Amino acid sequence: MRYPQFVDHIVFRIADLGKTEHFWTALLGSPPHRTPDSVMYQVGDSRLFFTLCSVNSTEKYDKERIGLNHVAFGVRTLGELRDVQRQLDSAGIQHSRIRKDQYGQKDFIWLDDPDGIRVEFYLRPL
Repeated sequence: MRYPQFVDHIVFRIADLGKTEHFWTALLGSPPHRTPDSVMYQVGDSRLFFTLCSVNSTEKYDKERIGLNHVAFGVRTLGELRDVQRQLDSAGIQHSRIRKDQYGQKDFIWLDDPDGIRVEFYLRPL
């Protein structure tokens, strides 16, 4: 049996490309690829695509519904997590500050992107 070795890409449908690009660039740096209706970021071997939603919807994203609950990016040290916190503060992005996960007892920060999609930075030492 052959199993996947990595996540190649994840596609997010978004409402406003400008707000999304501003937010995600503060988290992940400049996007290596952009078109008039999409932007792509590289995280390790994985690519994150953000594309404009072609359906007008007044529904807000709800992480508790069926589908994606959140995406979590790993950091290896508490120092790296503190750097993320400073980066978020510098960009004026609201976030939870560093907290302790009730299940794994690991440190993390959570925040929501402009469309309400939950994002975490999670401490997972080697």
